[in-house]
Amino acid sequence: MNSMPVTDAPITTTTPIADGPIRVPAAVKGSLSRRMILIAAVWIAVLLSGGGFALDRVLRQAVTRNFDDQLEYVLRSLLNSSEIGPEGEVIFSREAVADQRFLEPYSGLYYQVSAKGQDDLLSRSLWDRKLAFGSPHDDRTAHFYDSMQFQDEKLRIVERDAVIPGSKVHWRFQVAQSRDGLDAQITTLRRTLVRSFALLALGLIVMAALQTFYGLWPLRRVREEIARMRAGQSNRVSSAMPVEVAPMVEELNALIEHNERQAEEARRHAGNLAHALKTPLTVIMNAATAQSDDLADTVIREARTMRRQVDHHLARARAVGRRGSAHSRADVWPSLESVERAVGRLYRHVRIDVTGPRGLQVHVERQDLDEMLGNLIENAAKYGGGSVFVTVGAQSGFVEFLVEDDGVGIPEEERVRIFDRGVRLDTGKPGTGLGLAIVRDVAEIYEGTVSLEESEDLGGLLVRLRLPAAN
Repeated sequence: MNSMPVTDAPITTTTPIADGPIRVPAAVKGSLSRRMILIAAVWIAVLLSGGGFALDRVLRQAVTRNFDDQLEYVLRSLLNSSEIGPEGEVIFSREAVADQRFLEPYSGLYYQVSAKGQDDLLSRSLWDRKLAFGSPHDDRTAHFYDSMQFQDEKLRIVERDAVIPGSKVHWRFQVAQSRDGLDAQITTLRRTLVRSFALLALGLIVMAALQTFYGLWPLRRVREEIARMRAGQSNRVSSAMPVEVAPMVEELNALIEHNERQAEEARRHAGNLAHALKTPLTVIMNAATAQSDDLADTVIREARTMRRQVDHHLARARAVGRRGSAHSRADVWPSLESVERAVGRLYRHVRIDVTGPRGLQVHVERQDLDEMLGNLIENAAKYGGGSVFVTVGAQSGFVEFLVEDDGVGIPEEERVRIFDRGVRLDTGKPGTGLGLAIVRDVAEIYEGTVSLEESEDLGGLLVRLRLPAAN
């Protein structure tokens, strides 16, 4: 029986590709709304906690001070109505102890007058208890303190030492009151503060959330406008935006315009390249069809033309892609020396002189600068009489290159047309007529200019190239 061979080849599957563009989700790191609300909530909590603690302390001290003032008032009343009895004891007038709580056992309000070696005068409310005398001290003013000497009752005590007329003994007057009422007031006050501040914090956080939602609403509008642009319903963010968001929208519109301009340039140059290659291809096809004797020479000549066209458009595409970089810069003098050496090897009979400051820089990629200078200096060497003079200088934010030769020059009426692709005034020398066109296109991409004039010193052509300075 024959068996089928088993292989270890991997099984491949295909995944259908969606018709529309694939949307790659952006990297997300947190939420602006949540971050702003969290910061506001933490700050509100810190402020209200600090403010609540300070307010609680102030109000607690105020309530305690009011409680102490009442105790001190009772103490002064006892002092003012006290006198020495026949046996040297302290007695009060009836008005001094008129408060009914002094007569009710364990009422929560007590007084005591005591001295060492003397019988204590106690309020009836103390019943079978006594207030602690405490350590000896000379209280010329009222002294307040809390005491837990009664197991089931926390007391607030005010005491003062005094000498009553008719007695040489220092008597200690003490008035004590249960802290239950004071603590109940403080508890009620704190509960009210906590609830009020909690409600205030909640209101402030809700307000911060609403403020964040309303404040970030323009960003949602920007997102909607971008979605409309992606859907082809508009090509710009045209809605009015707040002053804080408007600069971002302006930069976004500028970026869109920049991309559209680049896309349009790409389309235009793709069409130009196709048009430029069509003629050489037609010539080669006709020569091949007719089986011309010079077919090889025709192919070489037209291929050289096509390669020059491709190089031109590649140079322009390269410059277009680089001009968005703010860091593009090149040293002028090394580029000039490199081009001078290269052209000098090709045209050994030509003398090339270069002058100017050595520290200049331009906002151009080095490869593009070499391309422009190479075309200008090579043209001057090719069509001149043997002398080329290059002058470099800085002027009004630009670096200016003057390339002069001692040739026959270019008539003024031809100086505009010579920049067109393929235009050559001297057809006796090899070339494609693309050198000046490349220089003009690349210079304009970097917001520079190039113009043709007559050289006053050498009598030939003077090419003035201006590029934005980087220093």
